[in-house]
Amino acid sequence: MAAAGEVYKPPTLPPYPQMILAAIAALDDKNGSNKTSISKYIESKYGDLPAGHTALLTHHLARMKDTGELVFWKNNYMIPDPNAPPRRGRGRPPKPKVPLPPGSVPIPAKPRGRPPNDPDAPPKPVKPKPAATGSGRPRGRPRKIAHSMEDMNGTTTTRTVAMAES
Repeated sequence: MAAAGEVYKPPTLPPYPQMILAAIAALDDKNGSNKTSISKYIESKYGDLPAGHTALLTHHLARMKDTGELVFWKNNYMIPDPNAPPRRGRGRPPKPKVPLPPGSVPIPAKPRGRPPNDPDAPPKPVKPKPAATGSGRPRGRPRKIAHSMEDMNGTTTTRTVAMAES
C-alpha cells in the first residue's frame, strides 16, 4: 500500500504537438498520415490517454495546420519541407508601399466618417416645412369602396328596370 503522504499520479504524457509530430515521422508515408492512423499510433504507443483524446487530437491538428507546423493535403497531414517557400495566403496581396524620401514628414491620415458636432456652436434655426401643394388627393392607391347590401343581394336597380320596360 502507498504511504499516507504519497498520491498516485498518472504517467505524464508528452504534449500533443510532440506526439503528433512523432507519429507522422514514425508512420513515414510519402503522402502524409490521416487522423485515424495518427490516433491509432498514439494510442498504441502511449496507451493511457485522456477521455477526450479524439477531440484533443482534432484541436491540436487544426491548430498546427493553422500555424504552419503541418501541411494538410488530400485529407492527410504532412510535415512541411523546410526548403519549400512559404505558401501565399488567400486573396489579393497588398500593394507594396513606396518608401518616403529621408527627411520628409509623413502626412497623417484623414479621419474617416462624419466629423463630430461642435458643442460650442449655436443651434441651427429650424425651418418651417412648406405646406403641401397640389391636388387634395392623398398619396397611394385609393381605398376600396364598400358596396351596399342591395348591390350584393342582386336586387334590381333603376337602370335594369328601365332597360326591361323598353
